[in-house]
Amino acid sequence: MVHRHRDDWGLGDLFGACGPGGFAWGFGGPRGGPRRRRAQMFESGEIKFVILRLLKEKPRHGYEVIKALEERMGGHYTPSAGTVYPTLQLLEDQGYVRAAETDGRKVYHITPEGERFLDENRDVLDEILDRVRDTLRDVAGGSMGDLNAAFARLAGLTYKQAWRRGPDHPAVARVVEILRKATDEIEREWERATDTGGGRSA
Repeated sequence: MVHRHRDDWGLGDLFGACGPGGFAWGFGGPRGGPRRRRAQMFESGEIKFVILRLLKEKPRHGYEVIKALEERMGGHYTPSAGTVYPTLQLLEDQGYVRAAETDGRKVYHITPEGERFLDENRDVLDEILDRVRDTLRDVAGGSMGDLNAAFARLAGLTYKQAWRRGPDHPAVARVVEILRKATDEIEREWERATDTGGGRSA
């Protein structure tokens, strides 16, 4: 089995322009926007292996663990604080990580015991990442990949040109109107899809 040691864990190539820092539409909504639901990415007990893998790269505090994992998933999944912090406490209780106060925050470091545990369970971690990769491929690939790419191109072009020309340029107002009309048309298309049971109208 090939073991991955890249920072993106072999997941980054799934997202292209919609990867970390880009426009990624994942489980429940756009990055930075409201998420209507949270998909379960990991099975019970699995996230401890992933968190240990993150801490092996470098020490992190809890929020950094959350953001790092979100970046690895291309913005398609964000673990809840209610999952991450209890897991960090569990790993500390088991002796796999130690916490040190830095600038008023608990920063977690992997211990030699934690590195040994991670090495002993490397196949488990690889299996988890392989399954996550398959899950994210379903989300980021196919039609969803096309949608991500189209939206990223639209957003990138719109904001780049608007910033370049400035808010008072007459083209900005025209583009706003174009976007409003496009939004109305997209909304009507979703309504037609709902009325026809999910299929596209002729």
